Amino acid sequence: MSTTVQQDPSVRAQAPRPQRTRRPLTPGRAALYVVLVVLVAVFVFPLLWALSASFKARGDIFSYPPSLLPSPATLENYRNLLSTQPFWSWFATSTLVAVLSTVVAVFVCALAGFGFAKYEFRGKRILFDVMFSSLAVPFAVIVVPLFIVLVKSGVTEPLVTLIVPWVAPAFGIFMMRQFIEQSVPDEILESARLDGCSEFRTFLQMVLPLMRPALGALAVWNFLNSYNSFIWPLVIVSDPDRFTLPLGIQALYGAQSRQIDMVIAASVLAAIPSLVVFVLLRRQLLEGLTAGAVKS
Repeated sequence: MSTTVQQDPSVRAQAPRPQRTRRPLTPGRAALYVVLVVLVAVFVFPLLWALSASFKARGDIFSYPPSLLPSPATLENYRNLLSTQPFWSWFATSTLVAVLSTVVAVFVCALAGFGFAKYEFRGKRILFDVMFSSLAVPFAVIVVPLFIVLVKSGVTEPLVTLIVPWVAPAFGIFMMRQFIEQSVPDEILESARLDGCSEFRTFLQMVLPLMRPALGALAVWNFLNSYNSFIWPLVIVSDPDRFTLPLGIQALYGAQSRQIDMVIAASVLAAIPSLVVFVLLRRQLLEGLTAGAVKS
């Protein structure tokens, strides 16, 4: 009589991890740590200064000697901003444009990347090279032609026109194509086709779930670009009530007003959505950026 001993799942989950060996601190590693600390301080200091200055009175922002901590701290800058300016309208417009354009861009780029990666058709190489070459063209070059095309097409709704430049970025299509080629084997697609799945259903149910890291990285990249866009909204929007956040902050810092206290408060509030998106999708962003870097 034989007995079968089943292993406790909790025991299997506690598989031994490889122990890291602590390397000795050599002069080279010490110098590297010093450089990293200096770089972190350089990048973090402007954010800390802006956060501190937003709680200072207007006359204390550029006082000398400068102090990092506000004394006394005040919310007057935020009160003035929210009571005298349509800040929440700017905030809502920027956030809505960024969210909608990101949702559309993620789907469109994934679909286009799937087509370039897994299908053969006439002119595919030429079409991909033209699309890829557009990465070298600065966005400012195509602003006027794109504006004329939208006007001639009858597309004049500001919300729609603000989204258009971000719905099919060439970088996103290139990124999705590279990820699918390296991470989605053809055998999975062949199995789905043998089971009777249509091509679109195969894309939705088999390919998209495998692309989560790349989709997360693209979502962060596209959200930040559309949220921080300045040139395109400057051309499209003329009504102050429909400004995006970059336009609104620029208006606060106009040649006639230069309301630096409200500019700093608006900048701090404007950074919140970007930080939230980065924190929520940082894992997918790192996995997407490093996908394919190490091969077994």
